[in-house]
Amino acid sequence: MIHTEGPLLSIDVGAQETAEEAIDDVLETFVGGRGVGTKLAHDRIPFDADPLGPENSLVFATGPLQTSIMSYTGRMSCTGLSPLTDGLLSSNAGGFMSRPFIDTGYAAVEITGASDELVGVHVTDEGVEFEAVPELEEATVGETNDYIESEHGLDSEHTAVTGPAGENEVRFASIMTSGSRAFGRGGLGAVLGAKNVKFLTFEGDSRPEIEGIDQELVMEIHKEASESGSPMKDAGTVSVSDYANSVGALPTKYFEELRFDDIDKIGSGAVIEHKYKKGTCSSCAFACKLPTRDEESGLETEGPEYETMMSFGSNALVDDFVAIMKSNELCDQLGLDTISCGDVVSAYLASEDEFGNVDLIHETIEQIAYREGVGDTLAEGIDRFHDELGVENWTMKGMEFAAHDGRTLNGQGLSFATSNRGADHMYAEMYQLEYPLVAPDQALDSDGVAGKSDRLIEMENKNAVHDSGVLCKFAFSSMDHDRYAALFDTDWETLQEVGGRIIELERHFNSKRGFDRADDDALPYELEGLDDELSNYYDLRGWNDDGTVPDANVGDGGGAAPADD
Repeated sequence: MIHTEGPLLSIDVGAQETAEEAIDDVLETFVGGRGVGTKLAHDRIPFDADPLGPENSLVFATGPLQTSIMSYTGRMSCTGLSPLTDGLLSSNAGGFMSRPFIDTGYAAVEITGASDELVGVHVTDEGVEFEAVPELEEATVGETNDYIESEHGLDSEHTAVTGPAGENEVRFASIMTSGSRAFGRGGLGAVLGAKNVKFLTFEGDSRPEIEGIDQELVMEIHKEASESGSPMKDAGTVSVSDYANSVGALPTKYFEELRFDDIDKIGSGAVIEHKYKKGTCSSCAFACKLPTRDEESGLETEGPEYETMMSFGSNALVDDFVAIMKSNELCDQLGLDTISCGDVVSAYLASEDEFGNVDLIHETIEQIAYREGVGDTLAEGIDRFHDELGVENWTMKGMEFAAHDGRTLNGQGLSFATSNRGADHMYAEMYQLEYPLVAPDQALDSDGVAGKSDRLIEMENKNAVHDSGVLCKFAFSSMDHDRYAALFDTDWETLQEVGGRIIELERHFNSKRGFDRADDDALPYELEGLDDELSNYYDLRGWNDDGTVPDANVGDGGGAAPADD
């Protein structure tokens, strides 16, 4: 089985010390990316750590496929203890940073401790440099990238940046890379902000050679990406908007409704109208990104994608596409997850009976990032403020909901329940099977949850490997079991086992922090048969019926026992 090569670089930003460590056994077992990040975080972060404390760490890792020129490989992973969900979480970002990262020669880079002053950290194949940057306090992502380019000659492809939201420890702050791409879900930007790290840069000339990659298959997939006629190339993920709306799977009016009457004003047609050039990620010929521009105002942004269109559009009852573009750009510049932020703002609009008020939306986004006024409350996330505002708690395990609503797509609802990350549509992507966006022989009836755990587990495991490779989810159209096996130089059954181990480590860590069946059975809506299917899911996974993982399955890990053990 192919895997990433290289040592782990640990950077203590408090002591400003570094150490290298061979992790060959981890790499051989967990491939790279999310798998390696999860194993290292599970074994090195104390189970009772404060997500915003110095004992938490962030593990950046890429995979073996980033050494190839294959399409769909412009991605990498970041793993840590989430201040939003209070559980172990990996977030995945596209763009261009994965190649400069592997050029440093490291398989993974771990950020630990906390600095007394605001710093930038420069990682190269010749060492690490710490730079005090007090002048960048609360600088936007764009301003920070301008500084790095002017002072160090490195463009945004080399950077991971904390915006004002991360510095102010907003629980759904993103880490921004390549200017507008985000390690978005789960608030890992707040973890970097709590460590007083404004930015990281990566460069070098020590890219490892990975033996065993099927170069003929790489070129085949790359050619297919180039020639694909997918609607995703025209409108990105927003291309699903009309269909999702028609079947009643588009959250609207803070989840009160499932269809938006004005979808034509903010959906795929609006994206195509405002898209002014092609955009892509590193080495990818699929080119699905969405550089958009409003000619009248001059506003430019990248997106919005479907989830952002939902959270700042239908869920906020906004039918002005340019206003959604502005919300997207504000989040990118301030360093905020657009899904959580849009849902949070929609919850606030519901509490104030101000749906559709775009001026209030944009003002509130800034208040959240700087924790000013009501923004200080909203920055905590819906799970922590819903009682105070008198709104329903539309979160799962503390994470705000993505679109592809589980009340219509019941298997997706089941996957929201079992996901270790909470209400994240990318964890298993059951919605693909239920719309369906796959061939008829792969599709599932969207009604009901009974008997769907087998497919759910397969999808969860596959995506865990996908995120360890690291592959973009859009690669699904080019991948089948045989191609997965050939690409990773193994067999499908082994890949399923690898994915299962990653899922189990996440669940075990979270079990040690008090997560159990009650957290899976806490959807804000009823799904008939959920309780029985959860038992079936746990049984198939070999877990306890309370949703926890036996210690014997994975070993102790965690770096330290919980305080009450």
